[in-house]
Amino acid sequence: MEKTSNSKYAHRSDDRKPFYNDRKPFYNDRKSRDFKPFNKPNRSESKPEPKNKQQLVCGIRPVIEAIDSGAQIDRLLIQSGLASPLLSELKATLHEANIPFQYVPVEKLDRLTHGNHQGVVATIAPIQFHSFLEYLPVLQLRNDNPFVILLDHITDVRNMGAIVRTAECAGVQAVVIPDHGSAQISEDAIKTSSGALLRVPICREPNLKTVINFAKQSGMQVVAATEKASQSYLTIDYTKPTLLIMGSEDTGISNELLKLADYRAALPIRGEVQSLNVSVAAAIFMYEALRQREGSAEE
Repeated sequence: MEKTSNSKYAHRSDDRKPFYNDRKPFYNDRKSRDFKPFNKPNRSESKPEPKNKQQLVCGIRPVIEAIDSGAQIDRLLIQSGLASPLLSELKATLHEANIPFQYVPVEKLDRLTHGNHQGVVATIAPIQFHSFLEYLPVLQLRNDNPFVILLDHITDVRNMGAIVRTAECAGVQAVVIPDHGSAQISEDAIKTSSGALLRVPICREPNLKTVINFAKQSGMQVVAATEKASQSYLTIDYTKPTLLIMGSEDTGISNELLKLADYRAALPIRGEVQSLNVSVAAAIFMYEALRQREGSAEE
């Protein structure tokens, strides 16, 4: 018995061509202008711009001018081994404006932009940053009982956005972040926060220890949220002026900041997983503070 081929392109009979060559492709018979065959995409066509493209400033002189004009620099990258007569002027400008920078390989700069970056690329922050040392006295004049969140190197954009969103809902007056080693305040972060990053004052500081010491000198209690604490978060009196510290996703609050805290408080854990997501933990602390403060205001 003759075997029948299972091939998709089997011949109808031994003396005929394969059926897929019997006629012209069906789309050649169509006359409609609106009909388009399933051709391969044209690789030469321009691709759409990414939705969350950040504003970049490239070149030494343009970066200097951007800083002089008051633009908020979110991140500044300098090519390793860069030799330029303007480099010393740029570094002096960065030092005067207290803007950190990072040396990176030229390949990283090439990936960020296809233009002539001259070894320097800066990212413009989409929000206006504040100085905590300057903002706290103003805040105390408006409200003698401030509540502020300090984020110790939160690196996940979604966690950052979620925390600030909750902070805005819970009436937190400011959020403090480090100027290096923290999630970038990008359009993604703003979207995750539902726009709260545009409403809550964000204080970016080079030294978090200075922030804590200044807060304590200004009459604020410092509470560190850590699972290693023996004290329950419910035993803290949040009706006092408070600076709440939340730690990074992987290592928690650094030891040098823990030593400066007045209180260390933990959330109860009853399951086998011994930690909560930092944005969830921050929300619990913030709403306990809100509950206490609204309760005291009603008395």
